Amino acid sequence: MRSIIYTKFDSPFGTMAIARTQKGICRVLFPEEKPFHKTLSTLYPNQTIVQNPDPFTKELSQLKQYFSGENVQFEMTFDLTMPPFYSEVLTEVHKIPYGKTVSYKNIAERVRNPGAVRAVGSANAQNPIPIIIPCHRVIAHDGSLGGYGGNLDKKYFLLRLEEAI
Repeated sequence: MRSIIYTKFDSPFGTMAIARTQKGICRVLFPEEKPFHKTLSTLYPNQTIVQNPDPFTKELSQLKQYFSGENVQFEMTFDLTMPPFYSEVLTEVHKIPYGKTVSYKNIAERVRNPGAVRAVGSANAQNPIPIIIPCHRVIAHDGSLGGYGGNLDKKYFLLRLEEAI
């Protein structure tokens, strides 16, 4: 049986959690997803869920730098279990530089599927690793914020933190 290891960390939003498998980071949870152990058990019903801060030194350091307003390009491995199109979209989203925004339309063009703007939005909405895979940097073609799984206040905060708006 595979195990999911997680730890909690402080953020401007409150206590959050980050989880990993043997392969890499699989989930970042916002405060409203507490209790984290229960949420992870629901998301990964066939896994053993264990809280342990030890394997997260690098990730926690990068998150702390990020929330301090530093330009961080998160360097870590991921374990994304999702449809191939969603993985392709999130791989492109991960490439968006700190402090920059791109449109859903632009991401659709980058994955060679210019008609898939709504599907790009759906992939972003299913991003299991927000902040690290910066789906908050994807905005509507008209410059409006569009949506955000963590809520628009968080998206606005993150874009302001990066001085992207």
